[in-house]
Amino acid sequence: MGMLEARESVARVRVEELRAEADRVRAELAEAEAVLERRVVALVELAEALAAGAVPQEPVRPAPVPVEVKEPVAGSVVPEWREGVTAQVLAPEYRRLEANGGGEGLRAKDLAARLGLELVPAKVEGVRVKAKRLVARGWLAEDRPGLFLLRCPAG
Repeated sequence: MGMLEARESVARVRVEELRAEADRVRAELAEAEAVLERRVVALVELAEALAAGAVPQEPVRPAPVPVEVKEPVAGSVVPEWREGVTAQVLAPEYRRLEANGGGEGLRAKDLAARLGLELVPAKVEGVRVKAKRLVARGWLAEDRPGLFLLRCPAG
């Protein structure tokens, strides 16, 4: 039992390290996109300044930077909830769980039943872990231990 707990602890630390790394990469990406945007604007400004003495032409417009929007997949990181973010950013299993969060609060077993899962300990515990993760990221609330309710009804 102690060996399993130690392995779980190591896995938990690794997950937290990967989450921190993902947050760092997202921040770095946002910074790089801002730099790119500034460079595109500078290029447009320069082109307009050089063309000021020439025959008026339609201003040079920067090409839109393609933003790749990926559909979240099973196992993807649960993002923090914030105003304006919808449940569409969640992976499908989390989206289903969030959509079934009760207004009065539901236990993991009740959520598993709503999702049509077999009510065996392994399935119920999987739902509980996912619900706890949604609580940690602000998508659900847990006013009393084990009682999950929808935190952001507009999600």
